[in-house]
Amino acid sequence: MTERTDKYMGQALKRKEDPRFITGTGHYTDDFTLPGTLHAAMVRSPYAHARITNIDRSSVEGLPGVVAVLTGEDVEAAGVGPIPVGWLLPDLKVPAHHAIARGEVNHVGDIVAAVIAETRAQAEDAAALLAVEYEALPSVALGSAALEQGSPQVHDDVPGNVAFRWEIGDEAALNEAFNRAYKTVKVKLRNHRLIPNAIEPRASLAQFTPASGEYLLYTTSQNPHIHRLILAAFVMGIPEHKLRVISPDVGGGFGSKIFQYQEEVIVMLASQKLGKPVKWAARRSESFVSDMQGRDHESEAELAVDENGKMLGLRVNTVANLGAYLTLFAPAVPTYLYGTLLNGVYKFPAIHAKVTGVVTNTIPVDAYRGAGRPEATYLLERTVDVMAHELGMDPAEFRRINFIQPGEFPYQTPVALVYDSGNYEPALDKALEMMHYRELREEQERRKGTNNILGVGLISFLEACGLAPSALVGQLGAQAGQWESSLVRVHPTGKVELYTGSHSHGQGHETAFPQIAADELQIPIEDIELIHGDTGRMPYGWGTYGSRSAAVGGSALKVALGKVKAKAKKIAAHLLEVSEEDIEHEGGVFRVKGAPSQQKTFFDVALMAYLAHSLPDGMEPGLEATAFYDPKNFVYPFGTHIAVVEIDTDTGKVKLRGYGSVDDCGPLINPLIVEGQVHGGIAQGAGQALWEEAAYDDDGNLLAGTFMEYAVPRADDLPNFQTGHTVTPSPHNPLGVKGIGEAGTIASTAAVANAVMDALWHEYGIKHLDMPYTSEKVWRAIREARGGMGQAADD
Repeated sequence: MTERTDKYMGQALKRKEDPRFITGTGHYTDDFTLPGTLHAAMVRSPYAHARITNIDRSSVEGLPGVVAVLTGEDVEAAGVGPIPVGWLLPDLKVPAHHAIARGEVNHVGDIVAAVIAETRAQAEDAAALLAVEYEALPSVALGSAALEQGSPQVHDDVPGNVAFRWEIGDEAALNEAFNRAYKTVKVKLRNHRLIPNAIEPRASLAQFTPASGEYLLYTTSQNPHIHRLILAAFVMGIPEHKLRVISPDVGGGFGSKIFQYQEEVIVMLASQKLGKPVKWAARRSESFVSDMQGRDHESEAELAVDENGKMLGLRVNTVANLGAYLTLFAPAVPTYLYGTLLNGVYKFPAIHAKVTGVVTNTIPVDAYRGAGRPEATYLLERTVDVMAHELGMDPAEFRRINFIQPGEFPYQTPVALVYDSGNYEPALDKALEMMHYRELREEQERRKGTNNILGVGLISFLEACGLAPSALVGQLGAQAGQWESSLVRVHPTGKVELYTGSHSHGQGHETAFPQIAADELQIPIEDIELIHGDTGRMPYGWGTYGSRSAAVGGSALKVALGKVKAKAKKIAAHLLEVSEEDIEHEGGVFRVKGAPSQQKTFFDVALMAYLAHSLPDGMEPGLEATAFYDPKNFVYPFGTHIAVVEIDTDTGKVKLRGYGSVDDCGPLINPLIVEGQVHGGIAQGAGQALWEEAAYDDDGNLLAGTFMEYAVPRADDLPNFQTGHTVTPSPHNPLGVKGIGEAGTIASTAAVANAVMDALWHEYGIKHLDMPYTSEKVWRAIREARGGMGQAADD
């Protein structure tokens, strides 16, 4: 074996998984078909709120290929339970969420029945013809409207449509801070609703084997082990070892594939009843009305500062629209993933936040890329910008004077979190230099009074990633652990398999995790393979969300690798007849210190571990190890992002001209993958600020149900991004790494929003507009401002 002299960690290696993706040879759930597979199609409610008065099965049962029709009555008769909530809060009201609606539908797209047929076309044709009679009921779509006196009641067991009331922080301390404030500002903000739209629509394929009582489920999931636990223990009522969940290649998720969905339950039940495999795959139009949606906050924020511009306190009151049902993480997103992040990177003596979670007749809302943290960042950074403008201070300098300083860590915030580390000024300074900030401000002044004005949006942000530790999140309401596991198996030939409970849906795990292992074992990366996404092969794991893969999953892997390396070193010492202390491991070779010719290769050691001809006394054969890693704290990535926009004042059109980001995610395992995550995140966050909106009418009808109405950013909408990094390692995990998968989205929505409002403030004194900044919305605001300034209004 050739000796290793290079390092893989920190190299911008091309992703090992990409060739199969770009050549169309990946294997996604919809690519699998088992012998005799039947196909399911869902009958979905056209009403936001209605009683189901009759379902006439006979209207389709005689159609070609139709095998069965399942309704809520069939689900109930089979003893299938409702889909549970995975995060509980005190006094939480949880309406039952059944696989198929029973008696009443509560949002457009709610499943009324499932038609099973021999082909997909037959199932979909029959589903369209199934005769269902409804009695329409009053509905409500806006969160604040659901709280109004006399508003339609969504669920009888959720009085006043309030699922929970939650607060955090010291209200008395905050009131005292406001009483001594030099200046305060108040901003009302809407963080509007989004639709995830991963490139691969969801799909599920289930097979029940009567002889063994076992189920096999292929599904698009970010966390197959969680799906197995929920389906087995809480929904289907079967032993967990009787269900194998396989999540093969997954074409994006952004959080939307974390949750337990109704369709997975339906195909499992249908397969059990019919004795054949049953498959369902969403059409894109179905995804719009069935995938969990994101954001949807209505908030009021108040910020107080002293005469020196130092922040004294932040008051927040938020109404969080949860949609028709509470799904897996829904109660956590607007509370512990939002309220605890309102401190940002600043020294706040006091913060107090209240959140009211409400149910409405809309598609359920849960975690979407960033999950609570983009909402907190947007609210805080918009309010900080408003205050900077009110004070007449440069937004960058206002932030600088309020930063937590490096010597103040660990830093206890007023909203529960303890930041372990941080150094925020270098990221700010690097971003300002990279984007030529002073020159941009000079250009902005030159453009005043023209029909093409400039805006510069700056934000400094922080996120909490790698949810942890398990004992803490359990106390806060999580019905899950937050550790991760890894198994490292070295074969007799020296080739290595890594097993992880983390699951990739685009993050590059098959490259990054072997990079970690290649450096630890000092063997070529080509000799290492990552295995994930199959509960039948990997004993357990908690999946991928919250930017936890590297910090938690990668740390579990490093611990397991350490155990393997320690055993290998013992074997090498035994073979070379020296003590362990005399062995050094370098370049993939175990050699005797001071006598480099006396050595054993990694292959020599691996082979002997299995031959077992000469092992230390008491040592078991084999060379593998398992590790369970439970973090001591969250990790806290941070950074500064700057967006530059141009606004055509005649049309209101906003052009994103430039964007720069400086992120700190600790040591970079693979800079190319980090860059890709940042780029994708920026595009997604900019999409919310400028184009995307899951708009509903007052009756709960989704007005943006296709890509004809729901605008996502295209390549020509975006500039080339400038990116940079600072490195502040986390002191709490063995790799020192922090998350990066959500950073771009958490930061860019606020940065682009601040850029648009910066332009409108400087030119017209417009304090705040809610996103998205469509041409019409911006044009109307300019027209109104010009009228108010005594200028001629546009025709």
